[in-house]
Amino acid sequence: MTDDAAPGLPDLRASDADRERVAEVLRDALAEGRLDMTEFEERLEETYKARTYGELAPITRDLPVAGVTPPAVVSLHKEPAAEGSWAGRIVGGEGSSTWAVAVLSGFQRRGRWTVPRRFTCFAFWGGGEIDLREADFAAGEVEINCVAIMGGVQITVPPGVEVVVRGIGVMGGFDQRETGVPGDPGAPRVVVGGFAFWGGVGVERKKTRAARRQEKLDRRAAKRELRASSREDAGESGRPMPEGHDDVPRGHGPGHGRGHAARAREDRRERRYED
Repeated sequence: MTDDAAPGLPDLRASDADRERVAEVLRDALAEGRLDMTEFEERLEETYKARTYGELAPITRDLPVAGVTPPAVVSLHKEPAAEGSWAGRIVGGEGSSTWAVAVLSGFQRRGRWTVPRRFTCFAFWGGGEIDLREADFAAGEVEINCVAIMGGVQITVPPGVEVVVRGIGVMGGFDQRETGVPGDPGAPRVVVGGFAFWGGVGVERKKTRAARRQEKLDRRAAKRELRASSREDAGESGRPMPEGHDDVPRGHGPGHGRGHAARAREDRRERRYED
């Protein structure tokens, strides 16, 4: 559904939850004295008889709370969920892709996409990548069914998602390392099943690149604060600081080579985890 369908929203069927929200607005209006009992009863009867948004909207149009309007009830677009908000990532629907095939080739499902209730993939002398770190989910439990014959499929899940691996391998295998790790409250559950013959299905848990980059920046900021605090403590303890200490260029003075090498090693370690 797109914005082009917006003019037709008043004709969409209303749900019981929509009618209850309008009834709640009417009850509040009665309690505040905005409606008398006769008006309340008449509008409440119209509410429970209403079948579409077009019939519901006029009932509360003259009240301070706008009541149920189509844009508030029906989300036309899935907005990016806040980090860690699992409820916002379980969106319902059919999923944006339900299958993938790699024969002497490869496939990818990554970035912002909606995982269906059941996703099926097949890899023969090829490979596939299924990345769920930025994905939405059609249900609280989704199943990924993999068939890998002399090929492989790599599945990446974000922290907090529960993973259950039920696949069967013959001269091949399914990665079981993430099985049994408890998920966060409200997080989706991913069930990995299927069959691997002379092939394999790997499952790994990894943060998004943006999250790892933010952690790296946070670590650097913490180190800077620690160094600044150490300098302040040294000054307060009365230890003399070398004159012009803050002006000594990098690369001069004892121990610089060792410190530079340590920083370089740390940067290389962090870059290795960027993917």
